[in-house]
Amino acid sequence: MTESSALLTDRYELTMLDAALLKGTYDRECVFEAFTRHLPAGRRYGILAGTGRLLELIEQFRFGDVELEFLRDNRVVRQETLDWLADYRFSGTIRGYREGEVFFPGSPFLIVDAPFAEGVILETLILSVFNYDSAVASAAARMVTAAAGRPLAEMGSRRANERSAVAAARAAYLAGFDATSNLEAGRTWGVPTMGTAAHAFTLLHDDEEDAFRAQVAALGPGTTLLVDTFDVERAIETAVRVAGPELGAIRLDSGDLPKLVRRVRDQLDRLGATRTRITVTNDLDEFTIAALSSSPVDSYGVGTSVVTGSGAPASGMVYKLAAHRDGAGEWVAVAKKSDGKPSIGGRKHPVRRLDASGRAVAEVVHIVEAGDRPDDTGRDLLVPLITDGEIHREHLGPEGTRRAREHREIAMRELPDQAFRLGRGDPVLPTVFA
Repeated sequence: MTESSALLTDRYELTMLDAALLKGTYDRECVFEAFTRHLPAGRRYGILAGTGRLLELIEQFRFGDVELEFLRDNRVVRQETLDWLADYRFSGTIRGYREGEVFFPGSPFLIVDAPFAEGVILETLILSVFNYDSAVASAAARMVTAAAGRPLAEMGSRRANERSAVAAARAAYLAGFDATSNLEAGRTWGVPTMGTAAHAFTLLHDDEEDAFRAQVAALGPGTTLLVDTFDVERAIETAVRVAGPELGAIRLDSGDLPKLVRRVRDQLDRLGATRTRITVTNDLDEFTIAALSSSPVDSYGVGTSVVTGSGAPASGMVYKLAAHRDGAGEWVAVAKKSDGKPSIGGRKHPVRRLDASGRAVAEVVHIVEAGDRPDDTGRDLLVPLITDGEIHREHLGPEGTRRAREHREIAMRELPDQAFRLGRGDPVLPTVFA
């Protein structure tokens, strides 16, 4: 493996490029757009995530000797195309929603202005990043709403592959989670990390008390002790005896949580550990978190559900050619007419209309000429991401992740109250083409 991201793509991106180079249409100016056809069944909004990751991957989209040798050995494209790829650098312009923005079906969250050859080979990379990261962020945002201010930790690394685990931790954080168990997400993206011990640590020792004493000796009484390896009631007695009433927290990873949490809270209070927190980590999703809203839970740890988008591991996003210059240099709107999968041609400019109180009422997508700004009082949704090949670096790294997290809070405050119902429903805003 190399640091290049160029082969994180589908073969047909390069065979299209190969044919366009041969035909002479490869350098026609084009407008590509990415949008979601639909939200997962019953969801009322989505949260866009992945922009900061994508921009870094585009910067790394280079065909070095190793990549070119693979393409040559496997006869993927002609030698002339290999020569073109050797010099590839994206030189176009990309605008899109701010990362952390709320999105709805049909509205283009990414618009790519570039020659056909430069824009088409980014399709798979764009969709693989946004489809996954946005699925995680959209699910995570619903969990944040269900938690009603109680802290959430992302703990799903062992339920995802090693790359998507880092992406999921980042996406959950910008959607409102407070921490992750994944250290690489902490190093690369500045996500706060957390974690103490698993059942294996308890089972390693001669008895539970020995394990608790070892953990407290290493991490202090403010640590979180896992108390459901054997008998919860006995474990809590031992935990408070070992750590004292200053015990930071106990963790429950099994059982009938609503009933168990109440019993545990009562026991901790009787033992004088009134400030010891209770965190639960037992196969949670937004619905089980909501069901615990009246229980004395202090924080949640979520694994499988968040890294799999809580049943919707992709976001239904597509990447389409919307317009290009023809052989005479004139702009032509183009659209797919396939049954059940049509697109709408033309360059577009999306805005979000707000009412007098600042609540969002509609997503309005204007068909515009190049460079035009529609006459609409709504909030502009597009910001520059890459201009003439130069990346706007405020979107990158830990700082970009922090900005995305802040913008997600702002964008969600615009949504009407019915957006946050967990029951099934249609998108909370209509998408209107003007």
